[in-house]
Amino acid sequence: MDNKKIIGTLLALVISTIAISGVADRTAESYAEQAFKRALVTFAAARTLNGVISVVQSTEIGVGVTVSVGQILDPINDLVEQFSGVMLVATSSLGLQNVLLKMTASRGVTAVLIVALIFTMATLWSSRLAKNRWAEGASRILLLLLFVRFIVPLLVIGTNLVSDAFLVAEQAEATAALEVASKDIEQLNASVETPPAADQSIMDRLNSVIDESLAAVNLSNRIAHLKENASHATEHIVDLIVLFVLQTIILPLGFLWLLIQMLKGIAQRWTQF
Repeated sequence: MDNKKIIGTLLALVISTIAISGVADRTAESYAEQAFKRALVTFAAARTLNGVISVVQSTEIGVGVTVSVGQILDPINDLVEQFSGVMLVATSSLGLQNVLLKMTASRGVTAVLIVALIFTMATLWSSRLAKNRWAEGASRILLLLLFVRFIVPLLVIGTNLVSDAFLVAEQAEATAALEVASKDIEQLNASVETPPAADQSIMDRLNSVIDESLAAVNLSNRIAHLKENASHATEHIVDLIVLFVLQTIILPLGFLWLLIQMLKGIAQRWTQF
């Protein structure tokens, strides 16, 4: 018996089982949902940081010398706004993956693929059908349907396997750093005190001056801490931009190219088999 027929039939059975059972689709949907939720958390952290900075952008802390918190946070604020744009694109891309997964896993696409598999197997086993002018076209249509049916699940699974192994931990760490920076800025803004009333007694004013002096030392330390956190947050934002560009653009394109090359190689070997 022709080995090509046996191998082709076994492959058709495996492909049919995977397509009908939806095992690859469920795995890809799980990965895509997790990635989408992580992106939403990071996007929310970036928007929160941007909002907090905007609130204190014009806040001034006056103790001897007026210090503009907004000036300290200007550089990171500009970067956060740019990062929010990147995260909007990344989140939209991950959301699109979920939509495409549902489309390619639909019963209609699966049914068309099964029909194409049956017709291709029929041309493989029947010498009469093999001579039909539709036989060569059936193989090409089958390859196209295989590409349409499985390309998105394979891209999602491959991309997320790499992301889980190398990117997710760093993403979580960087996102946590943004949340810490937001809390620090909120606490600094909450610590700003209103100036003493004009009708205070001399003793009350003296106490206010002492309190302000102590507050000045505390605010000075907190501002220094804020500058340090802002510097670290900037580094983490740059890291997150790189990570999400990798996850949503570079890795999917890389896997797409790899899968196309594999499909071409399989098609060439099959015609020569």
